Amino acid sequence: MQGNPVPDKKMFADGFGLYSVLTDPIRSYEYVTEVLVEQSVQFVQLRMKNATTFAVLKMAEKMRKITEGSSTIFIVNDMPEVARDCAADGVHIGQDDMPYAEVRAMLGPDAIIGISTHNPSQTEAACSLSPDYIGIGPVYATPTKQIADPPLGLDTMRIMLDKATVPAICIGGISLEQLPDVLGAGAKNFCMVRPICSSENPRSVIKKIREISSER
Repeated sequence: MQGNPVPDKKMFADGFGLYSVLTDPIRSYEYVTEVLVEQSVQFVQLRMKNATTFAVLKMAEKMRKITEGSSTIFIVNDMPEVARDCAADGVHIGQDDMPYAEVRAMLGPDAIIGISTHNPSQTEAACSLSPDYIGIGPVYATPTKQIADPPLGLDTMRIMLDKATVPAICIGGISLEQLPDVLGAGAKNFCMVRPICSSENPRSVIKKIREISSER
């Protein structure tokens, strides 16, 4: 993997807060990525559902250029070959994607690899592989996936957080109004897709997210 300096994975241990996933942002992928870099958001993930591999690669290359040399880590969703070809910092894989061991072999020891989990048993199984982080979700119902897993609710989210032995990112339908409850239930790291992607002013949303986080 090339691009940014190899991220110090120790930083994950203390929590990094907002993990940004971009899916059809109304202000364009490039614009929102620039804002995220400007605001020093720790992660930005490219998630283009139902797009061709070529289209994802072209956008990934643009986002790689924007994030290169910054403190923002660039992750590609689902497609390790795209992450490899655009020299992303890593990839996020789901339960039905390429197995973790194969992804690690493809991308090497320095790549950041995350795994989605949707129930406590998946959390335990994923953590046994020692990925760099896991996703826990969906916490609430979300329309960002055509076939979504059942919402967990805060109680199951808390159980999964307790089982996690690697850093965990809570994701799925989290709004500005719900964020305090998610943080109060134990989440250190979280993802909010729609609040950022559906906003004409993502910068103001990020600042509001940080205000809410700092109050916890």
